[in-house]
Amino acid sequence: MLTRWLLALAARVGLIVVGLCCCLSLFYLLACKPASRNSQQSLVWSGGATSKEGYLALLQEREDSHRHYINSLTKQIAQLKEALQERTKQLRESLDKAKTKGILPQGLESLHKTPTQSDMKEFFRSQLHQAEVNSGVKLSSEYAVIPYDTLTLQRVYQLETGLTRHPEERPVRRDRRDELIGTVETALHVLNGPQQHADNSRRKRTYSPSDFIEGLTRTERDRGTVYELMFKGDSPQEFTRLVLFRPLGPVMKVKSESVDTRSTLINIIVPLSKRPDTFRQFISNFREVCIQQDGRVHLTVVYFGRDQIDQVKATLDQTTRQTRFRSFTLIQLNEEFSRGRGLEVGARAWRRSQNVLLFFCDVDIHFTADFLTSCRLNAEPGKKVYYPVLFSQYNPSIIYSNQTLLPSVQQQLVIRKETGFWRDFGFGMTCQYRSDFINIGGFDRNTKGWGLEDVHLYRKYLHSKLMVIRSPSRGLFHLWHEKSCADELPPDKYKMCMQTKAMSEASHSQLGELFFRREIEAHLNSRRQENRGAR
Repeated sequence: MLTRWLLALAARVGLIVVGLCCCLSLFYLLACKPASRNSQQSLVWSGGATSKEGYLALLQEREDSHRHYINSLTKQIAQLKEALQERTKQLRESLDKAKTKGILPQGLESLHKTPTQSDMKEFFRSQLHQAEVNSGVKLSSEYAVIPYDTLTLQRVYQLETGLTRHPEERPVRRDRRDELIGTVETALHVLNGPQQHADNSRRKRTYSPSDFIEGLTRTERDRGTVYELMFKGDSPQEFTRLVLFRPLGPVMKVKSESVDTRSTLINIIVPLSKRPDTFRQFISNFREVCIQQDGRVHLTVVYFGRDQIDQVKATLDQTTRQTRFRSFTLIQLNEEFSRGRGLEVGARAWRRSQNVLLFFCDVDIHFTADFLTSCRLNAEPGKKVYYPVLFSQYNPSIIYSNQTLLPSVQQQLVIRKETGFWRDFGFGMTCQYRSDFINIGGFDRNTKGWGLEDVHLYRKYLHSKLMVIRSPSRGLFHLWHEKSCADELPPDKYKMCMQTKAMSEASHSQLGELFFRREIEAHLNSRRQENRGAR
């Protein structure tokens, strides 16, 4: 009997224990349930507590959980810092030992100390100091020159054309486009900033993208990228130059200055021998650009020989009568033609006290008023000389062979890969101040005839401390003309002349079409016969 009563009691106690366990499990699940849209109902189910008390309880529990998590992360971070400090200590000890023994690898000196913000600034300053921004760097040869790209808001003119082979194009790559747009925006931010207007002597104005005229940019791979941007000033002859530098990091402002070109006279020196028809074409361009638009030029013509000089004089006299322009000099030399000799004589013939800006030009060159502006902005006495890369025109009779009449000269001046190429191997067209030309020693007087005299002068400037601005010019064109290479030229010059002649005829693909014309015509004829047979 007692046994049955004990069994019944044990069963009841077991049921009570099971019931209590189930209740505790239910309460635990409800307490650990995440907050949701039905959190209020869960609180009521958990024991009928009010929603406010339930929320407070949940918030307290969440806060405790987050505090515990934060404490855990803080402890882990402290452990990582301790491990990093230990590794840094070991590295410093190794570097100290290596430095003591004199076996520290080159380039690891900077690891010997902990970098700071001042160290970064000093590094950027050193990059700026090493780059060719404020002063020139002596270069070994013309092959060491890093040319600039010329840019506007719409176009980029570059010598290294890549796969597109377009001498000018809109930036296709998004990173390149964003880089240039971002640079112009940074420049506008600098020009319109409060520090720019701190000088009360300057009239305050707000610059906009429409004020941007032209820019030059190039990248030195181990230093950074320089941007020289030109903006409109308060008058048509005044400009604002802003130089920015990106030293493989944030953009740095180098300088901002006003450039007044109102009193900058350009002496255009043209060596000439015969070719009166080409000279008349040159004077036509000169009258339109220099006399009618610019008005701040002097023309010096150095004529070799006596044949046809009367036609040259007549062209100059006619220009004077029709335009009242008298700022020109005609020098006659009764000797064999030498381009370097003619430019040398023309430069030294200047008798005014003003340090004039020289533009060495050929008679078959066409230039615009924008180029004259670039000539004034990119040359600075004692600091910079400008060597623009001109766009050389292909033979119009080949380019426009499918047209009945050739377009006018103005219509032919289009920068496209089908119409011409950047004449990056030529250094004859240049803007430099007379004082720099005299100080550098001028041309090599032993050079006769055609070629090499411009390369020798170019190398002199590369070996000096003057900056050489080498960039494609969108306003300087070499007009095509029949080129003849004289038999009396030395072999090296004759070879250069023939190479130039071949490059000036047409593009690679156009010359290929001419060379393989028979194969192309035979293929077209066979296809026509096949089409007729199919009908």
